[in-house]
Amino acid sequence: MAKGPEPKAAADEFLEHATQELQHADQIAERIVQLGGEPDLDPDRLKSRSHAEYRIGKTVQEMIRENLVAERIAIDSYREMIQYIGDSDPTTRRMLEEILATEEEHADDLADLLPEATRKA
Repeated sequence: MAKGPEPKAAADEFLEHATQELQHADQIAERIVQLGGEPDLDPDRLKSRSHAEYRIGKTVQEMIRENLVAERIAIDSYREMIQYIGDSDPTTRRMLEEILATEEEHADDLADLLPEATRKA
C-alpha cells in the first residue's frame, strides 16, 4: 500500500520484514516438527492466537507506526518465550534468540523511518 517515490524506503522495509517474518514462521514450524509436534497453520486459529492486532494505517507514517507497535509486541513475546524455555531446550532457545535479534533490528529500522518526535509514540 505504500506507493510513490517518498514511501519507497518504507515499502522496501515492509517487504524485507515480511520475507523475514515468513522465514521465522518456517523455522518455528520446522522446530515444532523436530520436537514431534504438528504446527497449526490454520489462518483463523493463527489470527486468534496473535499477540498483535492487525491494523492498517491510512498514511505511510501510520503504517510505519502500526508496524513498529507490532514489532515491539513481537519482541516482548519472544523475550517471554525465551524466559519460559530457560535452559530446558537450548536449541529452541537459540533459535528464538536469533529471531528476537531480527525483530529488534526491524523495530530499529522502522523507528529510523519515523520523525524523531513520533518514535516513542
